[in-house]
Amino acid sequence: MGKVVLVTGVARRLGGRFVRRIQREPDVARVIGVDAVAPEHHLGGADFVRADIRHPAIGKLLAETGVDTVVHMDINGTPLGGRGSRTSVKETNVIGTMQLLGACQKAPSVKRLVVKSSTNVYGSAPRDPAVFSETTPPKSLPSGGFAKDTVEVEGYVRGFARRRPDVAVCVLRFANILGPCADSPLAEYFALPVLPTVIGYDPRLQFVHEEDAIEVLRIAASEPARSTLNSGTFNIAGDGVLLLSQAARRLGRPTLPLLLPTLRWARTALRSVGITDFSPEQIRLLTHGRVVATNQMRETLGFEPRYTTAGAFADYARSRGPGLLPPEALARTVDRLAGLLPARGAAQN
Repeated sequence: MGKVVLVTGVARRLGGRFVRRIQREPDVARVIGVDAVAPEHHLGGADFVRADIRHPAIGKLLAETGVDTVVHMDINGTPLGGRGSRTSVKETNVIGTMQLLGACQKAPSVKRLVVKSSTNVYGSAPRDPAVFSETTPPKSLPSGGFAKDTVEVEGYVRGFARRRPDVAVCVLRFANILGPCADSPLAEYFALPVLPTVIGYDPRLQFVHEEDAIEVLRIAASEPARSTLNSGTFNIAGDGVLLLSQAARRLGRPTLPLLLPTLRWARTALRSVGITDFSPEQIRLLTHGRVVATNQMRETLGFEPRYTTAGAFADYARSRGPGLLPPEALARTVDRLAGLLPARGAAQN
């Protein structure tokens, strides 16, 4: 008998791709995909169960199927397909995770739990360290949006790990996931025809390609040679960083520098065009940026991303087509303006 793997959030394209990938593992006998809505993509030979993880019925599913590995991917910053509210997303992220962990706690067959988290847990603040490691505390905890959801989710996961020490728990803190199928808040932001920015700031950003995300999830869900190898919390990001100004140039998108109070006021307008999680935490990210260390990803998980930060962004940019302006012409224009304006705040990042 092989492993029985349950994957949440399979209606999203990333979840669907992971389900199709994990089925090819020789030690996996059955894969069960769970979501509140039926996926529009195929799941290969996996069994799909339409279930809302916010409801206690998920416990019955675990008990009946003998699941031994749970991969929790239903933690997101945007509603599926742009439909739904911020409230429903938060309920799925937080309440859904609580219910799922409660079901795992009662299921003796569960031996491995993998959670898709985010580097948003570190927040973004003016006095942040240059690089966050997995043990670096945030200067200020996120106060809202998806970032706050991830902090709450990780708190519940730590509690579960204490109650079930026999379960190997792996938390993967992903940098912003990009690629042709990305549906993150930052992917929505970069899809705007004009990118609003905070005047005087040019934050450092990191990205991870969705193919690398799938591969590291596979590694985390695998049975390691040593029982503790795939346990713990790991930052996941591609090598290098990109400045926001560099990202805008490579997209061919003009930027609209705004005073910070004006950008906060513009949140309502941005939400009206589909940016559902343009929270204060997103604004802080676009002001102060965030960079994480990935030593443990390599040394403990043994994972080496195929895509750098720049490579992941380039693939995302190709999938979105040309911007309003040719990147070369935009770069020349930005360089001329940069020579005329003082770069306040750039040194703070």
